[in-house]
Amino acid sequence: MAEAYDLVIVGGGPGGYVGAIRAAQLGLRTALVEREKLGGTCLHVGCIPTKAMLHTAELVEHLKDATDLGLTVGDVGVNFAAVQRRKTRVVETLHKGVQFLMRKNKIDVFIGEGRFLSAQKVGVALADGSETELQARHALIATGSAPRSIPGITIDNRRILDSTGALALEQIPKSIAILGAGPVGVEFASLFRAFGSEVTIIELLPTLVPLEDEEVGQALERSFARRGIKTITQATAKSAQMQGERVKIAVAKGNETQTVEAQYLLVAIGRGAVTQGLALDEAGVAVEGGTLKVDEHLQTTAAGVYAIGDVITGAKPFRLAHVASDEAIAVVERIAGAEGHPLNYDTVPRPTYSIPQVATVGLSEKQAREQGYQVKVGRFSFQPNSKAVIEGSREGFVKVVTEAKIGEILGVHMIGSWATELLAEGVAAKYLEATVAELGAAVHSHPTLSEALKEAALDAMGRVIHS
Repeated sequence: MAEAYDLVIVGGGPGGYVGAIRAAQLGLRTALVEREKLGGTCLHVGCIPTKAMLHTAELVEHLKDATDLGLTVGDVGVNFAAVQRRKTRVVETLHKGVQFLMRKNKIDVFIGEGRFLSAQKVGVALADGSETELQARHALIATGSAPRSIPGITIDNRRILDSTGALALEQIPKSIAILGAGPVGVEFASLFRAFGSEVTIIELLPTLVPLEDEEVGQALERSFARRGIKTITQATAKSAQMQGERVKIAVAKGNETQTVEAQYLLVAIGRGAVTQGLALDEAGVAVEGGTLKVDEHLQTTAAGVYAIGDVITGAKPFRLAHVASDEAIAVVERIAGAEGHPLNYDTVPRPTYSIPQVATVGLSEKQAREQGYQVKVGRFSFQPNSKAVIEGSREGFVKVVTEAKIGEILGVHMIGSWATELLAEGVAAKYLEATVAELGAAVHSHPTLSEALKEAALDAMGRVIHS
């Protein structure tokens, strides 16, 4: 007999395990099926290990100015083996934490490959070679995504890498070309450049981080240029060929083709949904363009079967761990009949941990104008900000996009030190439907970087103080 559960979740990443915890809190008997390790891609080969290494990279950048800070540290070098060991410790600490949370919340975890036998039954090929069946009153698919490539370029994770392969390198590359200037591409560019690599970024669109506000992408490109990172925008890689210990990439820009050579090529053009092996036909779950079709409640075409995160079709252009987590909570609360708050995609924060950091929420200036808004924009550079001067991190700015008549906050865009942390205030303001006048009137501590957000709000009203 199959074990009976109120909810069976397939996929133990930030969507799956968070959904499992919320389900347990609401009294649902819950099973979680994960084919590898709890925490999924984000914890083991994505968000967390990348940011652990980027933390070291940021410290390297700061220590280059150690003398100016009054410190004597000698020549700053990077022990890459130690960086990798620290990354592993960070990941394992958090992995143990997720395992503890499963035990604490009495969630049954099955490590193995899950597949649908019907909409109400999930079979699991367990890691020990045995098999089991789980009866599911409801099911949630949270299998996430994996890196993808383009025709003509084959990822082998020897010289042509995906993000997982880049994280596993045992030595700092002497040179690396990066295809794609989205968050993954610019984060690895920042990391490897700080460690001493020669870096070239190839991007199809006109700016870096092309899904963000154009001014931010342009500012990041200027910053990268100052750091010695080469960028080739409005270009595409046609092929990549091995030649000894180097990769030769044919790059087309306009009517011309040039060759870029590097020790490694990192392909960072995006990710594709992980659906193979799930036997979705058996459950009656429709696949549309490689992802799962869901309704406004995140239910698939099969009654009682839901899906969240990178695996679903949707209007949102961002694949983010925190989106999957909140989607899972919304689904579980609906299943349990609990009162909840539907996810507002317009207020989702979009952090990029490049050096300098990029952080945005809401509409860009261009998007706001295209949607017919009368727009006012406020800007404030970190150059005159007291805390930025103290920290020696004066690069970047805050940009607030507002509706001209009533001052509705349409978007907040930042580039600079700690931008990913500073954005939280902008997210809260937009979520609570605050106006730019209210953001500008709120008292901000001095000296803090957050004062730049207040000043940008004041600038949108023609009242900026320190500029």
